Amino acid sequence: MSARIFNIISIVTVCAAAYWLPWYLFVLTVLFFISVLFFACINLSWNFFIPTLCKANTNDRVVALTFDDGPALYTSAILDTLKEYNTPAAFFCIGRNITGNEQLLQRIKDEGHIIGNHSYSHHFWFDMWSAAKMMDDMQQMNDETARITGLQPLLFRPPYGVINPKLAAAIKEKKYTSIGWSIRSFDTKIKDKEKLLFRIMTQVKPGGIILLHDSMEITAAILPDLIQQLRRKGYTITRADKMLNITAYA
Repeated sequence: MSARIFNIISIVTVCAAAYWLPWYLFVLTVLFFISVLFFACINLSWNFFIPTLCKANTNDRVVALTFDDGPALYTSAILDTLKEYNTPAAFFCIGRNITGNEQLLQRIKDEGHIIGNHSYSHHFWFDMWSAAKMMDDMQQMNDETARITGLQPLLFRPPYGVINPKLAAAIKEKKYTSIGWSIRSFDTKIKDKEKLLFRIMTQVKPGGIILLHDSMEITAAILPDLIQQLRRKGYTITRADKMLNITAYA
């Protein structure tokens, strides 16, 4: 169901509830629709406000590794591992992290990985901004990437994994492709290497997109084992853009 159809249904239902139902049932009706909208914002795979690619539609044993929030402290170590195991990945970078890490960004490109847009600021209140301010922020990230690499990313991963109507409008206007994930590693929370690997491997399915962070030490530590375990299970690790058959740059 699209957001527009849902909005029409919700308005009609709430108006009918206000007229026909007792006040407490009216309140419950309103809370129900508010809850649906809340979960639609935080569940990218619902494709509620805008289509978001969270996995590939395939039965082939392929998966994609994606890293958020860099260039960061452990990006270099992660790139070393990816190079050693001849493994491609996508890095959804934060624009403000590029300053001082220009060589890392260039290395991501030179070693055959994808650079995606994860906003410039990754601001805590990003989702409260106007669509115009969001677009300015997203463009600033692209400008930083182009300054170093000459590339203009078309793949956008929403900060905090949240999409609302304003961000959906900004993504459409800028002609980005919204990219989510099917496997959330929780590498920013889990501190035990074995638990983290177990969580990821028990969720792996054909066409999966794995969310990781190159800002986390534990991610760099488990990456060799993760790659080897995926390959032992017969999976090929490919770039997200190739797996999804989409264009990565303008």
